[in-house]
Amino acid sequence: MGQTLAEKILSEKAGRSLHAGEFAVVPVDVTLVQDGTGPLAVRQLEAMGLAGPHRPESTLVFLDHGLPSPRQELSNDHLFLRDFARLTGCRLYDCGSGVCHQVVAEEWASPGQVVVGADSHTCTGGALGAFATGMGSTDVAVAMGLGENWFRVPESVRVVVSGELPAGVYAKDLMLWLIGQLGADGATYQALEFDGEAISAMDMSGRLTLCNMAVEAGAKTGLVGSDQVTREYLAASGREWQWRELQPDADAEYASRIEVDAGQLVPMVARPHRVDNVAPVSEVAGTPVHQVFIGSCTNGRIEDLRIAAAVLRDRKVAAGVRLLVMPASRRVYLEALRAGVLADLVEAGAAVSPPGCGPCAGVHLGILGDGEVCLSSTNRNFQGRMGNPNSSVYLASPATCAATALYGVITDPREVV
Repeated sequence: MGQTLAEKILSEKAGRSLHAGEFAVVPVDVTLVQDGTGPLAVRQLEAMGLAGPHRPESTLVFLDHGLPSPRQELSNDHLFLRDFARLTGCRLYDCGSGVCHQVVAEEWASPGQVVVGADSHTCTGGALGAFATGMGSTDVAVAMGLGENWFRVPESVRVVVSGELPAGVYAKDLMLWLIGQLGADGATYQALEFDGEAISAMDMSGRLTLCNMAVEAGAKTGLVGSDQVTREYLAASGREWQWRELQPDADAEYASRIEVDAGQLVPMVARPHRVDNVAPVSEVAGTPVHQVFIGSCTNGRIEDLRIAAAVLRDRKVAAGVRLLVMPASRRVYLEALRAGVLADLVEAGAAVSPPGCGPCAGVHLGILGDGEVCLSSTNRNFQGRMGNPNSSVYLASPATCAATALYGVITDPREVV
């Protein structure tokens, strides 16, 4: 019997053939925590009597959700994590390094790896052909301390996207549409495996967006096979030596198969307060907004900022609208700075913040006021997600976000000329 990508990766790591539904103890290549989940994971590690990380060189500590720190409690957590990294030899990514998932994609994830993190969007790394998944802080503490953890091999859903995405339609629109079809729990503990003409043609930025949001349909991970796009991305990051081709077998068995005609897709939004509450932009066009946010581990990459800058160049953000931009990593920030992308955005009226999570997690740098509406390029719009339960968040692509900032109401990016 052939194997899916998830089955192949876990089998290779476990040293025996595995299929969906089986259990195995699997070595872990990369483990990560961030400043929201890290303190609990470290304390659990200590409570279990484990001396420290099994492989400190690939145990990553990120300070990204609340940096620069907005209050003393977070500052003390940061001190705690800095001390832990210093004493154990873990890799510390401090203020300004960027969002953990983006940095892992840039520097760590590679085909065939197992990556676990105390953050649900760790599944982003699946875009590079890694089995990447989020776990609770205690499970991640086990992975840190022992260098392995147990897994139930997930069933896989094959998502085949044929054709070509139309102008003005992006990976974010595809993923919002798919989540709308599946529902927020429609792929619970399954692996979403993306393939087809549109995926083969998609750049790594788009693939990262798809895998990042797999968890919004309940999935354990999202996966894209390793191909030439993967190779070129790794080469650009100075890691071509980590590349290898990794594809599912032709006779692999899937729990289900979803066929998508990319050419029929349109710009989409997720309406408050659920990610699966989706609709074409045309159905909510004209909705006034107070804030637009472009950034996060979903859509804060250089490609996303270029798209937004192209819409806003030589134009001005609408009066009464706050446009917040936050590059996903230091590397993205520098590239956007050198290319003049940030200058275009700032001249249009954007406020650019240092790399990190910021308003996405509702910690700081963009908390909404009562009754305010935000259109965001992030991955979640739960009530209170951006810091205020009395506000509303819509989700969309960076192109839709930029068009909306331009006019002050939700706008189809295809209408901007």
